[in-house]
Amino acid sequence: MAAQKYLAPEQLLGFENYKYSAIDTSPLSNYVMHPFWNAVVKICPRWIAPNVLTFVGFLFTVANFVLLAIFDYRYYASSEGPPGDKYPNIPSWVWFMCAFNHFMAHTLDGIDGKQARRTGTSGPLGELFDHGLDSWTTFFIPACIWSVFGRVDYSIMPLRFYFVLWNVILCFYASHWEKYLTKILFLPWGYDLSQVVSLFAPQIIFVIYLVTGFCGQNVWKFEVLSGFSSGVMFEGMMYAGSLGTSVPMSFWNIYKSYRDKTGKMLGFWAAMRPLVTPLVFFGLGTAWVYQSGSDIINRDPRMFVFMIGTIFANINCRLIVSQMSNTQCEVMNWLMFPLAFCLVIVVVFPSMEMVTLIAMSSVATVAHIHYGVYVVRQMCEHFHIMCFTIKDRTD
Repeated sequence: MAAQKYLAPEQLLGFENYKYSAIDTSPLSNYVMHPFWNAVVKICPRWIAPNVLTFVGFLFTVANFVLLAIFDYRYYASSEGPPGDKYPNIPSWVWFMCAFNHFMAHTLDGIDGKQARRTGTSGPLGELFDHGLDSWTTFFIPACIWSVFGRVDYSIMPLRFYFVLWNVILCFYASHWEKYLTKILFLPWGYDLSQVVSLFAPQIIFVIYLVTGFCGQNVWKFEVLSGFSSGVMFEGMMYAGSLGTSVPMSFWNIYKSYRDKTGKMLGFWAAMRPLVTPLVFFGLGTAWVYQSGSDIINRDPRMFVFMIGTIFANINCRLIVSQMSNTQCEVMNWLMFPLAFCLVIVVVFPSMEMVTLIAMSSVATVAHIHYGVYVVRQMCEHFHIMCFTIKDRTD
């Protein structure tokens, strides 16, 4: 693809005036994680650019997804019931590798901002780069955790995981929509609580991988109550964590910003613009699932949720750009049009569904990577900096 200027002049100007603003009152964050990261960042050489730490951390997460896709593409390896009994278990070393990768990803994500302040390279590019990659990570982490439980016995079927994934990504989107309106990234206690309740606290995920490596996948095959399995418990905690804490907290912070007149004070339509694309996206994706002639969500759940996660990452990145540059969010992401066309193909020509899914996943991946690369290039060109290198201050 040719070079493209994704950022408008007013967006670049908005980035020049951007100031990071966040509120973090979490005891877990302030008294446990930050002291650990403060110690770790001291052993990091000052010549390493913060964005290198961010990107390498992201690659560790992607590595987990690829590794588990090799050993458990269809999410049957952790299932004992048919047809899961025909698939070999995931080797213990894979779970240990997942634990290591996850620990490294979480640690590097925790120290990249500290490295930026330590080297005097803080700026809007670093935050955009960090949050942009987090938008994709939001899919990769739950897609990996599902392999622990499998999709047959003591777990949830692909259709239910599809809605769990939507629960996770919409929760993440809500936090950036909140910042789009309030100008502040809130990190209250409820954020950590929701992550713990959802089994998505990074420390808990690390422990889950380790326990699975030592004890095997069968350690998670149990019923909490009669008819209430570990997988169902996982599902319930996911919904409780977001719908019970994070999303209500976002709405509360938005309400307070309007009540106290501390936010952007946008009108109703301007405030609702960022929600149009996610709602259309959810409608198209869910219609595809229910109109599928080949039961695509059960036939190839990994590819389907990958497509959903990748398109979401692009949608969220564009919201982050608008939020950081203080510009108006777009009404409709262009990827909705080929997705709608795919839905038509699936309904009219059901025999082409698998090819259509592969094509749409490929288009979304290439488009998102192209967007990310050229937005970063534009930012680097505009601010006269390099993404992965710290400029020699002797120049």
